[in-house]
Amino acid sequence: MQLKVGDIVEGKITSITSFGVFADIGNGISGMVHISEVARNYVNDINEHFKIGDVVKMKVLTIADDGKIALSIKRALPPEKKTDDVAPRRERKSAPVKQNIDSTYTWSPKKAEPASFEEMMNRFKQTSDDKFSDLKRKNPDVKRTKRSGGIR
Repeated sequence: MQLKVGDIVEGKITSITSFGVFADIGNGISGMVHISEVARNYVNDINEHFKIGDVVKMKVLTIADDGKIALSIKRALPPEKKTDDVAPRRERKSAPVKQNIDSTYTWSPKKAEPASFEEMMNRFKQTSDDKFSDLKRKNPDVKRTKRSGGIR
């Protein structure tokens, strides 16, 4: 049996560990399925999903130079069908695009860029003060201490 990455194979679970399962995929070849590749949802205890001797379809993810084979059970599953009970995603309303071939588009930034370092520092200080005042309103019991800036 010549394996290559992407093949779907059937394997028999031979051992279960806390980090995944080992499976015999025939002709004395075995591979490992990491716990993150077992199911589409979070797997806390792998023993809830499999027991030794189970035969499962798996996809070959990688074949290392030393012969180690990484397998995935969740990637061998058929694609999930979308259910109708899920609320449809709200579509974004975009502005209609004007198609005027003769005119050229000139780019202008949305916000005025600060012209100097001082302006950037002033904006940072203002934002910082606003955030601290919001925190004070939400947590009135917390006192802000003023640190002295040198040796007295």
